[in-house]
Amino acid sequence: MSSPTDISQKESSHWSNWFTRIEFWIVFFFGMRLVGITNAPLETGHNWRQSLTNMIARNFYELEANLLYPRVDMGGDLTGIMGSEFPLFNYLIYLVAEVFGYDHWYGRLINLIVSSIGVWYFYKAVKLLTNKQVAFNSTLIFLTSVWFAFSRKIMPDTFSIALMLIGLYYALLYLRNGGGKNLALFFIMATLGMLCKIPALSLMAVLGVIFIIKEIPVVRKRNILIAGTIGVAITSVWYFYWVPYLLETYKYQLFFPHGIWEGILAIIPVWDQFLQKFYFSGLHSFVAFGFVVWGVYWLVKKNPPVFKWGVLLVTLVFLAFIVKTGRVFSTHNYYIIPFVPVLAFLAGGALTQMKLKMQYFLLLVIGVEGIANQNHDFFVRDDQLYKLELEAITQELIPESSLVVINGSPSPQLMYFAHCKGWNAYNEEINNWAVLDSIYQDGASYVIVDLHSYSNYAPKSNPIFQNEDFVIEDLEKVFQK
Repeated sequence: MSSPTDISQKESSHWSNWFTRIEFWIVFFFGMRLVGITNAPLETGHNWRQSLTNMIARNFYELEANLLYPRVDMGGDLTGIMGSEFPLFNYLIYLVAEVFGYDHWYGRLINLIVSSIGVWYFYKAVKLLTNKQVAFNSTLIFLTSVWFAFSRKIMPDTFSIALMLIGLYYALLYLRNGGGKNLALFFIMATLGMLCKIPALSLMAVLGVIFIIKEIPVVRKRNILIAGTIGVAITSVWYFYWVPYLLETYKYQLFFPHGIWEGILAIIPVWDQFLQKFYFSGLHSFVAFGFVVWGVYWLVKKNPPVFKWGVLLVTLVFLAFIVKTGRVFSTHNYYIIPFVPVLAFLAGGALTQMKLKMQYFLLLVIGVEGIANQNHDFFVRDDQLYKLELEAITQELIPESSLVVINGSPSPQLMYFAHCKGWNAYNEEINNWAVLDSIYQDGASYVIVDLHSYSNYAPKSNPIFQNEDFVIEDLEKVFQK
C-alpha cells in the first residue's frame, strides 16, 4: 500500500509535469486573454487599426464579399475600395457574421485562436531544431511578449506571423522527412501569412540556409525553393500589381512606402524610438532583452553556423522592411511583431545556460514584467463607451444612402461606430466654412461632431440632434442659413 508521503510526492510530480508542459501554458494564456474578449475596438491602443479591420469585414457582410475589393467607409464620394493587405482575416470575420450576425468582437477571438496555434507550432519548430528546454523557454517568453496583447486585437499582425510559423514548421518537416502533404502545407500557410502582412516574408528568409546544409537531399531543396518562390510571386502580384491597380482605379490609399534612402532619413530623427522597439516593445521586458543580448553570444558560440546564418538572413530582410516603412516603424510598437520570434528564441536559448530552477524563476520574472506592461490593453475606459451609442442615433436620423462628414481626423473609429459613409475631417476643417462647403458640394448631407474631441464646437444651424456627446447638423440647413 502506498504511504501518504508517496501519494503526496506523486501528486506533486503530476503538477510539476503539467507546469513544465508548454501545452498547459498555451491554454493558460489563451484563457487569460479571454478577459474582455467581447470588447468593441475602444481600447486606447490601436483602436483605429482595429476599426479599419472591422470596417472592411462589415462591408463584406453588408455590401459585397469579394476578397479582391476591400472597402472602407471614409472614401467620401468614392467607392471606398482601397489597396490593403490581402483581407483573409477580414473575410473570416465576415464568415462568422454570416452565421451569427455581425458583432464588433469576432476578430479578437479569431486572432486569439490562430495566434495560439501559431505559438504551438513555434514551440514544435524550435524543439525540432534544438531541444525541449530551449523550445519551452523561448515559447514562454514569446507568449508574454508583445504577442500577449496583440494576439487578441482585431488586427492581422500576429495572425499573419502565426500562419508563417505554421508554414515554416511544415517546411522543416518536409526538409527532414519529405512528404507532399508537408510541402503543400508549407506553401499554403506561408503564402497566406505573407499575403496577410508582407513583413511575414522576413521569417521566410530563414530558409535560405538550406542551401548550405549538405545533408538535405537536393530534390527537397529544389521543391522548397519552387514552392517558396511561387508563394513570394503570388504575394508580389498582390502588393506590387493589384494594390497599385486599386489605388489608381479607386483613388484611396492605405500604404505610404518609402525609398531606401528616404526611409533611412525618416528614421534618424526618431532613432531612440527605433531602438526602443527592440529593447522593450518586442518582449515588453528589460530582463528578457538582457537575455537577448546574451543570446547573441549563445547563438554564435554554442550553436552550428547554420543557426547564425538563419538569424542573420531574417534580420537583414526585416531591416529592409523597416527602412521601407521609414518613421512608421519607430512610432508603432506592433511593427516589431515579425521579429519577436527571433528575439524570443535568442532569449530562450541564453536562459538555458543557467541552472534549471533559476531558468524557471527568471521565466516567472519575465512573464510578470511582460504582462504587467500590457494588462491595461485588456480594458476599455468608461469615458469611451459613449461611442457605442452613435450607431443607434445615426440609424434613426440619417438616411442609409446619405454621406456624412465627421471629426474623426485620420482615424476611422468614429466613422465605424457611426456606421455611415463619407469623410473624416479634423476639428479645424469642421469649423472652416470653405472646407465644409467644399465637402457639401461633393455630396455630404450631414456633419457629425464628437464633442469629447471638440468641446468648443458651436452649431451652425438648429441641430437635428444634440446631447453631451454629439451634435448632428443637416448641411442643407447650414448652407441655406
